[in-house]
Amino acid sequence: MLQITLHDVADFRLSDVPEPAAPPAGWVQVRVRRVGICGTDLHAYAGRQPFFRYPRVLGHELAVTVHAIATDVTTVAVGDDVAVRPYLECGTCRACRSGRTNCCERLTVLGVHIDGGMCTYINLPATHLHHAHGVSLEGLALVEMLSIGFHAVRRANPRSDDRIVVVGLGPIGLGVCLAARARGLAVIAVDPSANRRAFATAQHLVGLAIDPGSDVLAAVRAACGDTLPDVVLDATGHPAAMEASFTLPINSGTLVYVGLVQGDLRFADPEFHRRELTLLASRNATAEDFDAVIAALPSIDIAAWVTHRTTPTTIATDMPHWRNPAYGVIKGMLDFDDRATW
Repeated sequence: MLQITLHDVADFRLSDVPEPAAPPAGWVQVRVRRVGICGTDLHAYAGRQPFFRYPRVLGHELAVTVHAIATDVTTVAVGDDVAVRPYLECGTCRACRSGRTNCCERLTVLGVHIDGGMCTYINLPATHLHHAHGVSLEGLALVEMLSIGFHAVRRANPRSDDRIVVVGLGPIGLGVCLAARARGLAVIAVDPSANRRAFATAQHLVGLAIDPGSDVLAAVRAACGDTLPDVVLDATGHPAAMEASFTLPINSGTLVYVGLVQGDLRFADPEFHRRELTLLASRNATAEDFDAVIAALPSIDIAAWVTHRTTPTTIATDMPHWRNPAYGVIKGMLDFDDRATW
């Protein structure tokens, strides 16, 4: 079968490798159809991804078709199209037992800690597959990405009248906006990219998208009608932006760090206490979030989200361009279906 390995920084290698063995009890073998390319993949390619070692088969945003099942599996059947929840939890630690499998003490993530789905076939636990319910393959490949935002908004637990500001309109930030709008919340977004602001507005993900300019606090205050937001969700993954976001919530407000940065963040402790802020981290997602995304997908224009496509033979040349904001990538997609076009 075909496999794409990120051998080292900026070093993709395409090879033929043996197919996996028959799936063990409780597992299934799937054929990979689409792989979403996300910030984790781009950071790994550039050598800036935490918790990562080379060589590694990337790919955790997966749309797959069930190819074979163990005899005890009854939740899916051969031929089913499904999305993959790529977070493999232990099931026994306190976090898992409390339902917070997304932050399992021994969490293993496909394409990060172990090899992922940039290959023709892969074996997966049946418990981590989510039925399509009519969603297209490309829609299924968006589910993991969007589930991050749905989980972050659920973590924030906003009230119906809260003012919501999302900082950063990369794919994760757009997913945060979608999750907030799915709850009927009014959303203001902040991003310096005119292309991303236009996309968020055209897709009705936000009520207002603003350029922060040189003073993000002043820009947000003006957008909120000379006050500050109740909930701020930062999806930038940029240390300076994340530290600036600390200044944005109103007194008694909530800040959720959705993006991940490789390094330390600093904030003023007196300000933290004076405003009695709630500061939250949001990591990955749970089965509940995946199901919520699949239910919401019919309301979005999937074709508009997938702006760039690649194949196993072109990914090595496409990936450097996709890291460049000038290329206007909203979502890149790797297509494993038609080998004749490679």
